[in-house]
Amino acid sequence: MKEKFKEAFGKISKAKNILLVAHERPDGDAVASLCAMIDLFENYGKKYTAFCQGQPINHFSFLPHIEKIIFENIFKISGENKKLNFHDFDLIITLDCGSLERTGLAEEIEKRQAGQFVIEFDHHPMIKKYSDLEIRKSEAAATAEILYYFFKANKIKITKNIANCLLTGILTDSGNFLYPMTSEETMSIASEMLLHGAKFPQIVKNTVHNKSLAAMKLWGMALSGLKINKKYNFAFSVLTLDEVEKNGGNDDIFDSISGFLSNLYGVNGVLFLREIEDGRLKGSLRSAHSSADVSALAVALGGGGHKKASGFVLEGKLKRDGESWEII
Repeated sequence: MKEKFKEAFGKISKAKNILLVAHERPDGDAVASLCAMIDLFENYGKKYTAFCQGQPINHFSFLPHIEKIIFENIFKISGENKKLNFHDFDLIITLDCGSLERTGLAEEIEKRQAGQFVIEFDHHPMIKKYSDLEIRKSEAAATAEILYYFFKANKIKITKNIANCLLTGILTDSGNFLYPMTSEETMSIASEMLLHGAKFPQIVKNTVHNKSLAAMKLWGMALSGLKINKKYNFAFSVLTLDEVEKNGGNDDIFDSISGFLSNLYGVNGVLFLREIEDGRLKGSLRSAHSSADVSALAVALGGGGHKKASGFVLEGKLKRDGESWEII
């Protein structure tokens, strides 16, 4: 891994124009990882563009450089519409994307020209290889944790900005150290970021103590609807599209609900299923059971992820049948 970190930094040093990409509808880890790399590039005077498809939720506005991220393929410069030209870049770096499809640039990356090099930083299990240099650590709690090792391997100074970003990514993707992926290394890195000047109270205020009334209602619905399938000792909760739309839910809220449900004692795992637009269902699978591997179920349903945290998307709608639910 250390050699990969050095190779990646070598490519960055020689690159003339870099495209940074995080996954669509970015969460805290994705946005924070982008901002950490932006800080690095700013300090090294690199020419870059940072992109992810779909706006992050407002409470990440405290992160440094977030205003430099482009959230649409078409954006404004000096009042004029400009289109992101993929062929302008000789180096593409994807961060926390999980799969090629979540980059929002799948076709462009697959059909890239000779001379366009792709580096992938990710802590999700590989679904399909697409990068020229894959830097993956599936046991890491967050992509931000992998970036920490990248900075250390290349003796890059961790600035206060980078420390804030890395700690934000780790906190949000570990559920404030509650999720099973949290390790001793995760805790050690977080502690070091505090020594580098990360503002823990500010991060917690913006990522934990920020629940709106609508968000709390969704939490209440998810908890009140929680049931256990006794045959498989598997808990589940369901939210309809109507419930979601009335309360303005977003991916960050649902991720936090899924993570919290994973703490349920005595079950093999938890499924949090909700309706999304276009007649589809999105499922989040979580488990704290020592021998459970929910990624196997996620893969069988067309998704993927970690052994203890996975997800999938299905075609269909929910129909209540007494105390049970059917997918139609």
